[in-house]
Amino acid sequence: MSDLDIQIPTTFDPFADANAENSGAGTKDYVHIRVQQRNGRKSLTTVQGLKKEFSYNKILKDLKKEFCCNGTVVQDPELGQVIQLQGDQRKNVSSFLVQAGIVKKEHIKIHGF
Repeated sequence: MSDLDIQIPTTFDPFADANAENSGAGTKDYVHIRVQQRNGRKSLTTVQGLKKEFSYNKILKDLKKEFCCNGTVVQDPELGQVIQLQGDQRKNVSSFLVQAGIVKKEHIKIHGF
């Protein structure tokens, strides 16, 4: 029995790397574009995670004019400012943000069905 080394399990946090301050795995770096289902065929597109230095109202005005849809900026206590657009505009919004130079393509996460 002395030939075998007995290993006592220690506390191991598998998410320690993801919670580190300097890792790139944090969600603060990404712009999240989601779609939410409303009544029947109606849907809502939300954009969150844009930098605070951008004017949300100007971005919203350009998005509304470009895609012929209505929208608003909502203040969420947990997520900050969130842009909401009518309809499923996920692909349109992501291409617009990249072409306008607001966000790089690798920093966009598209969620939804």
